[in-house]
Parts: sequence; structure tokens; C-alpha cells
Amino acid sequence: MAKCSIAKNMPQRKNGCFSRKQGNLLRNCCSTRQWPRRFCALEICVATGAWRFKVSGVQMKFVLFIFGFVVLMLVNAAAQVSVEVVLDQEQFLPSESIPVAVRITNRSGQTLHLGADANWLTFSVESADGFVVIKNSDPPVIGEFDLDSSQMATKRVDLAPYFVLSQVGRYRIIATVHIKQWNTDVTSPPKGFDIINGAKLWSQDFGLPVPPGVTNRAPEVRRYTLIEANYLRAQLRLYVQVSDESETHVFKVSAVGPLVSFSQPEAKLDRINNLHVLYQSGAQAFAYTVVNPSGNITKQEVYDYLNTRPRLGVNNSGDVVVIGGVRRVKPTELPQVIPPDELPMPAKP
Repeated sequence: MAKCSIAKNMPQRKNGCFSRKQGNLLRNCCSTRQWPRRFCALEICVATGAWRFKVSGVQMKFVLFIFGFVVLMLVNAAAQVSVEVVLDQEQFLPSESIPVAVRITNRSGQTLHLGADANWLTFSVESADGFVVIKNSDPPVIGEFDLDSSQMATKRVDLAPYFVLSQVGRYRIIATVHIKQWNTDVTSPPKGFDIINGAKLWSQDFGLPVPPGVTNRAPEVRRYTLIEANYLRAQLRLYVQVSDESETHVFKVSAVGPLVSFSQPEAKLDRINNLHVLYQSGAQAFAYTVVNPSGNITKQEVYDYLNTRPRLGVNNSGDVVVIGGVRRVKPTELPQVIPPDELPMPAKP
């Protein structure tokens, strides 16, 4: 009890604080209950050479309570925001476009302001064995929008140009949404997909047309390649790959469409080196596709086998055309029928 009496009458420093040794002595008196509770409820200030801090049982408990409450509120709010990665297909060829849709659902009861920063939506891709895929750069995702409570927004991004996905294997995508107003991140569950190989059916080198007015430059040589891939082991699909002559650099891989197993695609290049492809896509149906030197599909039509089988040929003007069969009319080419009750009334004389 003598020690605690000494501590009670202990002089303080000029700054109103006890030294660390004095503070430890005072706390020992309180912990052994040798002092009345009213003394222990007093604030004890302990000074050190570099900084000082205040210890108060009542104040510290209050601060911790407020801090925990705020953290709990943020965690609960973030739990009401969900992020999901959606893929239209789960198998892709190397260098093929990988269009990803990120669905963000807000059930927090607050309006979220998203898309203002370049890092509000980020992606990571890793292989099935845990290796992180090299990222060339971040996909562009800037575009501000407000997401009200009970609403869902979808952001679409093509990941192929930004990740090195040239090796065959199983991969998974994870999307992370940063909510700036809460200073918190919401992460999606992993979404798996496969990079698969295909079988080459046909290839042809061609010269890339030079810009108008340029005559003193050798043309760049590129290569068209038709590739057949067994999608999900249940359906054959035809792809067109545009690469350099050595196929070390792939400019684009485009999915043309499904084909039957016994189909032998026809391919011809026209005067400006567009690729024309005709292949059987059904029992009596043939798909016709035109691809430009950049790998973009510029035309798609369907021909039915009626009386004669469709095939590729060249007309008198030197253009590649489909000969035989009957072209299937597209819905957009049908005339618009106006119901009788919507016809304009004739003007009265």
C-alpha cells in the first residue's frame, strides 16, 4: 500500500504527463485494486522521448466501439453489393477475343457513383495451377454512371488485348470493383474458361493493300488461316485467323460459326484480298462469310441447298460470288407490314 501512496502523491512533469515508469506504477495500483475506482477512472498521461499517448479506460472503450461500429457498417454495406463475371462461351482459341461482362448489383440502400477513376474496375487472370497471367496493360473502363439501389449495371470488356493468353490451359478471371465513397473493394467469384488448340484446314498468304497514293513501298505480307475447333467437345466451330507470314504475331481471330463435321470449307480471295468463305452449317444450309485483311467480318449470309449446291465462283466483273442455291432472306430485308388499324386515315375532301 506504501507504493500506491507514493504514486498518488507523485509529482507530474511540466507538460502534465507522468513518465513511463510513473505511468506503469499507477496502472499496477489500479490493476491490483489498491486504489479506489474513482482514481483509476482518471486519465493517465504517459510521456516518452518521441511521443506521448493518453490512456483512459472509459475513453478507449468508447473510441473502439465507434471504430468497430463504422467498420461493421461498411462491411455490411459492401456485402450488399455483388460482382459477377459472365462469359458467353467458356472455350477460346489463343489470341481470340474474350468478351467479358461484369454484372454489378446494388442492394445497399445507397446510390453508388462508379466509373470515374481508371481503377474503379480491375481484372486479374491466373492459371488453374495458380500462376498469374502477364498483363500488358489495364483495360479501359472509365465511364461515369450512378447505380441506384436495387439496380444492376453491366460493364463489357474484351480482355484478350491486355493479357498474354497464348498457352493452352485452364484459366480463371476475377473482377474487383473499388467503391470510392466507402474506400472498399468488392471482388467477384472466379470465373473459369479454357484456351484450346484447333486444327488448321487452309491457309493463304496475301499482301496488305497499301494506302491510296503510296506506290514505292513493298506490301506487308499477312496470312489467312481457317481453323476448326471442337467447342465443348460437342460442336465444331470455324475460325478465321489473320497473322503475319510466320504466324508469330496474330492480329485477330474471329469466330465464323458452327459447321458440320463433314464440311470442307471453300475459300477465295478477291481483288482487294478480302477472304470469302463458304461452308456447310446444317443439313441443307451453307454459311457465307467475308473477312477483310484486318480480320473483321464484313458480311454474313446463309444459302439453302435447293436444286443446286451453293459454291464460290467469280463473275464476269471478277468479283467473288456465291453460285447456286438460294439465299435466305434476312428479317431486316422483309417489307414492313402495317396493321390496318395503324393505317393513316384518308384526308376528308
